[in-house]
Amino acid sequence: MTTSASLPTGPEDAITGGGTVTDRLVEANERYAGAFTDPGMDARPVLRVAVVACMDARLDLHAALGLELGDCHTIRNAGGVVTDDVIRSLTISQRKLGTRSIVLIHHTGCGLEALTEDFRNELELEVGQRPAWAVESFRDVDQDVRQSMQRVRTSPFLLHTDDVRGFVFDVRTGLLREVDPT
Repeated sequence: MTTSASLPTGPEDAITGGGTVTDRLVEANERYAGAFTDPGMDARPVLRVAVVACMDARLDLHAALGLELGDCHTIRNAGGVVTDDVIRSLTISQRKLGTRSIVLIHHTGCGLEALTEDFRNELELEVGQRPAWAVESFRDVDQDVRQSMQRVRTSPFLLHTDDVRGFVFDVRTGLLREVDPT
């Protein structure tokens, strides 16, 4: 697998007209758009599933789950935890765009396992304002998956909570391990 981290960064790879990562992304988009054809889809996922996962760059969800463009809604954040904003997105996904199933994916070696809520105190000392949001750090990934499943299943805003399953993705093997909700 080739990643942008493994690509050469010599003068032959210089970005025309600039040198930032964003410039490189915009140039890549121009190449993509040159060959793009409208797939004729709407926002409703074909498989009627929403996937909530960690934002970790090692997780290629579409490849890992055999998904194609248009198959699912993907909601990502630090830790893949079910926060109020995730409930907001899932509610819209279900009530307005037809999803029925929810898959939650955490992973091994998550950065949130090394953080604590003290991170908020550190930010307050640095910037003079305490964040309103919780860090949502955890020590036990399975327990955090269970907590996320429980948050989904007990949300009054979600219509479909009978098909909610949680998994841990192993970043070394690429395999999913299902977490027993009890």
